[in-house]
Amino acid sequence: MPEFEFEGQRYQNPVELALHLIGGKWKMPILWRLRDRVWRYNEIRRDLKRVSHKMLTQQLRELESAGMITRTVHPVVPPHVDYAITDLGLTTIPVIDGLRAWGALYRKRKISRQAVRLGVRSE
Repeated sequence: MPEFEFEGQRYQNPVELALHLIGGKWKMPILWRLRDRVWRYNEIRRDLKRVSHKMLTQQLRELESAGMITRTVHPVVPPHVDYAITDLGLTTIPVIDGLRAWGALYRKRKISRQAVRLGVRSE
């Protein structure tokens, strides 16, 4: 496929665009969590144990800007913010599920190969 421009950036192919939108360490885990219900910011932060406040905020903003999630601020004291996945965001779930399955398969095969090399039986 020829190189193309989308929203002011150049991409070599659609995979590059997709990875720009949902790639990285935190975007797919965020989308995966939002697939079934609305989450509050602090719930996401607690569940993604190693993410910093700055990184989580950045990733949420990027997903919101891309139209993958919505952000709702409730005018209460103290205010709380909810995040929900959009219909567009839901289209990423089969892709993420496929990557999860592939990752599990890869891990299992690597463990099996290591066990064979060490002479240990694996299940």
